[in-house]
Amino acid sequence: MQGWTDEARSTTSNPLDLLEEMASAHEWAFDRPGEEDLVAEIAGRWGNYRLHFSWSHDSSALQLACGLDLRVPRHRRAVVNDLLMLANARMWLGHFSLPEDDDMPIFRHTVPLRGIRGASVELLEDLIEGAVNECERYHPAVQFVVWGGKTASEAVGAALLDIQGEA
Repeated sequence: MQGWTDEARSTTSNPLDLLEEMASAHEWAFDRPGEEDLVAEIAGRWGNYRLHFSWSHDSSALQLACGLDLRVPRHRRAVVNDLLMLANARMWLGHFSLPEDDDMPIFRHTVPLRGIRGASVELLEDLIEGAVNECERYHPAVQFVVWGGKTASEAVGAALLDIQGEA
């Protein structure tokens, strides 16, 4: 069994090489601090999003962590964690967290790539688009909780209103 997984791993190329090409083509500010990490910044509707990609050759998995461009004060952490729990229950892929050692909410998603020769542009675009869309979707809800004093339920309800028709 060990030989089979080693062979499958060896055929999976580092997707960060392709991500670096994509970042250059889109003219995103980015840095490649090591062979297994790439950090890029892209503009969103509510601010800039810092995308941190980590590649694990041993696991043949690519992880994306996307930080929301806002800070959560200590006294609002509990209600923001409640909000993130509600948000996570509505998502198909990925999840939000508020790390104990940081005050910025983060969206994380990991894609296993074992057994394929490498990530496609489409897969990477979907990964990035999914992360940014979830951050854009829940950013106002976090602001409602942090700055508006709303409860988690109120913030989710207000932020996720589906507008129908045109004004």
